[in-house]
Amino acid sequence: MFGVGLVSLALALAPFANAASPEWGQCGGIGWTGDTTCVAGTVCTVQNPYYSQCLPSSSAPTTTPPTTVVPPPTSSPSGPTTTSVPPPSSTGFVKVSGQKFVLNGQTYPLVGANSYWVGLMGYSTAQMNQAFSDIAGTGATTVRTWGFNDVTSPNGIYYQLWQNGQATVNTGATGLQNFDNVVAAAKANGLRLIVALTNNWSDYGGMDVYVQQIAGSADHDLFYTNANVIAAYKSYIKTFVGRYVNEPTILGWELANEPRCRGSTGTSTGTCTTQTITNWVSEISAYIKSIDPNHLVAIGDEGFFNEPGSPDYPYQGSEGIDFNANLNVTTIDFGTAHLYPGSWGETADPTGFGTKWITDHATSQKAANKPVILEEFGVTSDQASTYTTWYSDIISTGLTGDLIWQAGSHFSTGDTPNDGYAIYPDSPVYAVESQHFAAVKARG
Repeated sequence: MFGVGLVSLALALAPFANAASPEWGQCGGIGWTGDTTCVAGTVCTVQNPYYSQCLPSSSAPTTTPPTTVVPPPTSSPSGPTTTSVPPPSSTGFVKVSGQKFVLNGQTYPLVGANSYWVGLMGYSTAQMNQAFSDIAGTGATTVRTWGFNDVTSPNGIYYQLWQNGQATVNTGATGLQNFDNVVAAAKANGLRLIVALTNNWSDYGGMDVYVQQIAGSADHDLFYTNANVIAAYKSYIKTFVGRYVNEPTILGWELANEPRCRGSTGTSTGTCTTQTITNWVSEISAYIKSIDPNHLVAIGDEGFFNEPGSPDYPYQGSEGIDFNANLNVTTIDFGTAHLYPGSWGETADPTGFGTKWITDHATSQKAANKPVILEEFGVTSDQASTYTTWYSDIISTGLTGDLIWQAGSHFSTGDTPNDGYAIYPDSPVYAVESQHFAAVKARG
């Protein structure tokens, strides 16, 4: 993708204000007005200037940690560097077991944020570290980001250059070596990455570049059916995914960000259906598994249902997505859903629509016995109130996890991108996130 004010936020946070903070709960930071003591067995530990957290005594540093992160090496990651809190081990690959993610035999709580921009804006390794440190400060475990940028003329950071219908993957300092730095910074901050491999939309190239370059067409849905386009996409996957087959910091790969029959061009052949995209999902996910058996695979779709005649647009199947059919593809490990009521015309009761959306996807999760995550969601007003409700719904329905759209950081050179959804460390929602993440971890 692209509040009720402080009174409501205060009410939402009230249970934490008058007693010792729980394990994983917030206990300090700039602007924090809650309790600064922790329950027995935990230590209030500085994560960054805006966030201190109650960590188990056995994992907390024995001395006051620094509030800055030492940048990782600029070469391919070989191990974690020093951070404000020693990050969890990045050995072992995250797997699925029923409706849970697991790591080395233990439940892996998948909570965190989107940061599409971290590897695309030419940021330094120090800035990448700050961005991931800000996210980790909420107690996050996972970040979703872009593993693509298709261009037709070399400029800045890009991963694939298209000229005269031929693509060349950029493996240099402005290409995959740059993404190596993203992986290293995530590792240094104890985070795992979900990486989308192309975009339904024209931002950073995406599907339409393939179609235009190879088929000379504006028909977006040829991406799913044209044999030459599919071969070109597989070639990119082989290079990009193949580079990180043995890197456990990668949690999983996504086939695309928000695949639909139509893209930014708005045109299609008129023959794209839900079956068209389900067939493509089966083929591409199986291909990724054939070259990388270590990592999980998901679609990266919005979770649209296929219920023709439904009065709600995201349920009608008109965009070519059948969430339940796609979730049952054997080479798809977990399901994804996005939630933007305002963009989808659900303006009468956006919060209530979100509750229904979360509940319905939790029902699908149980039926398929696979994890499902709300991997993008956002409103631009009443954020604290709305997100408090949706986070409660995620806990009560048993939805496996969530990633907010989107994280933000204040760099000395200026703020990271803000499309109206960004949550910076000094935002009231930052504390709402941290308490929800603690609740997800507590449920096991």
